[in-house]
Amino acid sequence: MNSERLRVGDETSGMEFATAQKYADIIDLPHHVSTRHPQMSMWNRAAQFAPFAALTGYEASINETAQENEKLFEEKNDGQSLVE
Repeated sequence: MNSERLRVGDETSGMEFATAQKYADIIDLPHHVSTRHPQMSMWNRAAQFAPFAALTGYEASINETAQENEKLFEEKNDGQSLVE
């Protein structure tokens, strides 16, 4: 076990300690760099994890519902707006 990673007095749960022990033999190995595949640019890598519109049209639907509710509120409250 690598004593540099977990010192006496470190606040670690038993689960973290067990995980550290499980991977102690490989934790200090150098990072593998493929000789066959070129390294992906940071720009392309970031694009893989960028948020995407999983629910197309969802935001428009929410905005439409909000506008409808605003109109109903104004009708029921003598023209008083919610956004004052």
